[in-house]
Amino acid sequence: MRAGIRAARGLLGPGHPGHTVAAGDLRALSVPVGDDGVVIGEDSDGRPQIVGFHRAAPYDVLLIGGLWTAQVIALRAAGTGARVAVETGRPQAWAGPARAAGAGLDCVTLHEVGRVPPMGAAVGSPVVVVRDCGMRPPRGRVVSSPWQSVLTLLPYLSPVAPRLLRDSTLVGVQRVSPQEAEQIGRILGLNTEETSALPSLSDGVTLWCSSRERTWVRTIGTDAENGLLGAARRID
Repeated sequence: MRAGIRAARGLLGPGHPGHTVAAGDLRALSVPVGDDGVVIGEDSDGRPQIVGFHRAAPYDVLLIGGLWTAQVIALRAAGTGARVAVETGRPQAWAGPARAAGAGLDCVTLHEVGRVPPMGAAVGSPVVVVRDCGMRPPRGRVVSSPWQSVLTLLPYLSPVAPRLLRDSTLVGVQRVSPQEAEQIGRILGLNTEETSALPSLSDGVTLWCSSRERTWVRTIGTDAENGLLGAARRID
């Protein structure tokens, strides 16, 4: 029994006595506690909003929006130590960000549609797959799995959008037409105010929706991101 427990927990570290501190000294301790993930922007109160792409369970994200936002997220994911695989039919649009991201280390790699190889994701080597495959992305050969998240970019609604909207754990919606907003609102269960706001959103603003909450987020590029990608925009 003891051997089985040890095997399940992994290697034991060096043994040493526990550390103690007097109760009166506890106020002097400062322990940084916060979310771990990719900063996708800030809310209306200026608080950073974070998406945890690195998870021990499959995680699917859908962004109905512009290439600029998807590229900012990809660059920031690479900055957290993830390997980013971009499946795209427009490699020329991704060539600059891919070169800039890793300074020659290939942390952002480009692949033809349907040609993403197995990435070997692991807890120490997480992967984010970005699918930029147009209006009708085919079902991916590489899907989300532990430590491998998938972000699918749709420029607008298409026949595959309802399935992706229902199957994704997190959905981001940028400016869309009134007709698209109504359809998205029905599928996601948005209220009237949220639905009516979608056609008039500013560039860089996204309504992020999970099963439990809705958050308006403005993505603001850093100087380096704006120099590489230009200003925030919804239309490419």
